Amino acid sequence: MTEAILLVGGRGTRLRPLTVNTPKPMVPAAGVPFLTHQLARAKAAGVEHIVLATSYLAEVFEPYFGDGSSLGLRLEYVTEEEPLGTGGAIRNVASRLHSGPEDPVLVFNGDILTGLDISALVHTHQSTGADVSLHLTKVTDPRAFGLVPTDETGRVTAFLEKPQTPEEIVTDQINAGAYVFRRSVIDTIPVGRPVSVERETFPDLLAAGAHLQGMVDSTYWLDLGTPGAFVRGSADLVLGRAPSPAVPGRCGDRLILPTASVASDAKLTGGTVVGEGAFVGEGARISGSTVLSGAVVEPGAVITDSLIGAGSRIGERSIVTGAVIGDGAVVGADNELREGVRVWCDARIPPGAVRFSSDQQ
Repeated sequence: MTEAILLVGGRGTRLRPLTVNTPKPMVPAAGVPFLTHQLARAKAAGVEHIVLATSYLAEVFEPYFGDGSSLGLRLEYVTEEEPLGTGGAIRNVASRLHSGPEDPVLVFNGDILTGLDISALVHTHQSTGADVSLHLTKVTDPRAFGLVPTDETGRVTAFLEKPQTPEEIVTDQINAGAYVFRRSVIDTIPVGRPVSVERETFPDLLAAGAHLQGMVDSTYWLDLGTPGAFVRGSADLVLGRAPSPAVPGRCGDRLILPTASVASDAKLTGGTVVGEGAFVGEGARISGSTVLSGAVVEPGAVITDSLIGAGSRIGERSIVTGAVIGDGAVVGADNELREGVRVWCDARIPPGAVRFSSDQQ
């Protein structure tokens, strides 16, 4: 159907410490690197050739995915020496595309979990004769996003920065991070400097009279930019709320990878994932969380809506809620970690050192 560019160069600063050792698209979601879900959905839509625009920790991608043949794809990798932004990254990989000037090229961001009908977006692009087509989604509170109003035919009329007042909220439609470009339009993006498609390319094209088409698809959509969102996205994949052909098992309340060890009386719910070689002890309760490879959850620990990094350890009876525990960190017994806390990689928290309640019951 088409070939694609996948933008995976971001530093994932909002996700740290998850992204200290791992680029954001390679952080596991529902048991496999998040990027696997995107590649599988593109393949299911008929895409055969994908160019990955890499930058941060670029050396991680190719050893894992290789040439893409195991996924039924042809993958190529292009690394930016200096970050070029979304538009600059697209232009930087253009020489690897095989499409003709009028052919459609799919472009999508490496941190969006979505149920987008990719084939419908391409069809919309071709049937309307657009220069660029954008996936738009509707959100309840658009204040944190740039707005993309359209006319009655779906043609984009403006790109509006994040609204500051109620009067500026003229639509609930936002840019959802997936596009189809006419191949020749990509060649108009400036070479060798940072360019933002959202702030420069799209507004400039609109000002020049180009046809930008919006397609509203309000199926599942989630920006995985924050730890809380990433954990929720992984759980939604396991629960079957977010579609992906790459989940390594049946959808349900939990996903336990083959070499993990889970005590018979441990309770795993809410789309919890236990990674390869991880251990969950007796009486532990884990809900809506991800326990990455080699991590240890000791008996009686209670973990909710959290991500437990690779090789880390949660001590007996510790309570972890809405937290991120970095790779190799150790949380001693009888600690209480609450919403928003981030424990850095290889950190050590002694037993009973952090609490929100008395240690005397």
